[in-house]
Amino acid sequence: MLIVIIFSSCDFSSMNEMHAHGVSRNYYIYCQQIDVIGEGLTKFIKNKSMLPLIQEKEEYKNKRKFLLGESMGGAIVLMLHRKEPTNWNGAILVAPMCKIVEDMKPPPIVISILSKLSNVIPTWRIIPSGDVIDRAIKSEEWREEVRNNPYCYKGRPRLKTGYELFMASLDIESNLNKVTLPFIIVHGGDDAVTDPSVSEALYTLAESKDKTMKLYPGMCHALTSGEPSDNIDIVFSDIIKWLDDRTCGVS
Repeated sequence: MLIVIIFSSCDFSSMNEMHAHGVSRNYYIYCQQIDVIGEGLTKFIKNKSMLPLIQEKEEYKNKRKFLLGESMGGAIVLMLHRKEPTNWNGAILVAPMCKIVEDMKPPPIVISILSKLSNVIPTWRIIPSGDVIDRAIKSEEWREEVRNNPYCYKGRPRLKTGYELFMASLDIESNLNKVTLPFIIVHGGDDAVTDPSVSEALYTLAESKDKTMKLYPGMCHALTSGEPSDNIDIVFSDIIKWLDDRTCGVS
């Protein structure tokens, strides 16, 4: 919600959150196939969101469109870009999930076992993982906020979900050179969830002519919500400046 408020205060319109990302009628935090998330989001934007209706209006036809993704959302943004390389004018990638940090990965033998089990008991929550809240969020106040929020998932990943995320990260990591749209990456130097070095690899390998990388020493994973307010202000200031530089004077 903070992102929407800040963007609105800077005269940027935004659509909040990913379709079907929250309260679910089915299993909570269960991903059968990560490609389906990207395809579902594309269909939602084209068929059910307000964006097509807005763009029919003459004054909005040439407005620029940007994607923003945090962590797993960053992976989804890169997937959407690969499916429709020219549909978006740029992307904001906040600690994108291009690769799962090594000490959060299960051992290779466990990965092999999980790949088989994920088709047999896909919804079981038995993947070993560290405390993501402690790793991702620096502010103790925000840690408690997340722990007390009934809609914030705090359990172990489901088998199929974890396997799909792992395979998606491998796929994205092997296709970093196919990224061509303008982008800014913002990443905490002390991120223990998604590896900052892979964001640096994305910046280096991407074919994009317009690319920016901001690495914040001492900051963790949740840059837009889990840091002290002064740090959050720094991150948003860089994001807004990047957007301003690419939209001011453009009809």
